[in-house]
Amino acid sequence: MTDLVRITREAGGVCLIRLNRPEKKNALTGAMYDAMREALLAADAEGSQTGAVVFAGVEGAFSAGNDIADFVARASESFGGAPSLKFIRQLAATRTPMVAAVDGIAVGIGTTLTLHCDLVYATPRALFRMPFVDLGLVPEAASSYLLPRRVGTAKATELLMLAEAFGAEEAARLGLANAVVPSDALLEHALAQAAKLAAKPRGALAATRALIRGDRAAVEAAMDAEAKAFDAALRSPEAQAAFRAFLEKGKARA
Repeated sequence: MTDLVRITREAGGVCLIRLNRPEKKNALTGAMYDAMREALLAADAEGSQTGAVVFAGVEGAFSAGNDIADFVARASESFGGAPSLKFIRQLAATRTPMVAAVDGIAVGIGTTLTLHCDLVYATPRALFRMPFVDLGLVPEAASSYLLPRRVGTAKATELLMLAEAFGAEEAARLGLANAVVPSDALLEHALAQAAKLAAKPRGALAATRALIRGDRAAVEAAMDAEAKAFDAALRSPEAQAAFRAFLEKGKARA
């Protein structure tokens, strides 16, 4: 477990998973992925005690995506056993409804995580981006499968291949966010909506959720295909060059 992820039990049977690494804009390490995955497993195991999960970050940062230094350190290992991939697979497997409260930047997994959430709320300063191609990588978390089905192939191609950022209003327009909420009301609103879900009849809610989400096997197959391509891309010269450039840029700012 790590203190960079705070897990708390909130009113109404809600589990709050709050990323707490503000100095790195909630860039995710392996330990942080493990902590979130364990929290999701616990939520499912608790059944009647936990009716919904909320993901949140800190003021101005939902998540900057992977911690590149941590990621590079693991690059010699097989991606198949990476904490990030284990977490991603757990997102698809989790039965407990999930809600995202996005304030500030949501990069990479910070955006693709929300595709697995049942409700997504964002503040006016939320900024979503999936820069996988720019890093010499490929999409993950089944985003190559889920995104075209949510926003259409043309828009998904734009978001994944041009990798340009988009704000909260655009996310709501595309159906990637349920509403834009003032920053000072975001967490309270997300927790309240999660509590509403947790108060519903569990069996009916679970069945409805499964019907809405559709074929889980197809999502998992997309994750497997992405993981294979990601593993190969991770070791490519262009990805290594992109990582070096990112790390050097970080040193220059320090």
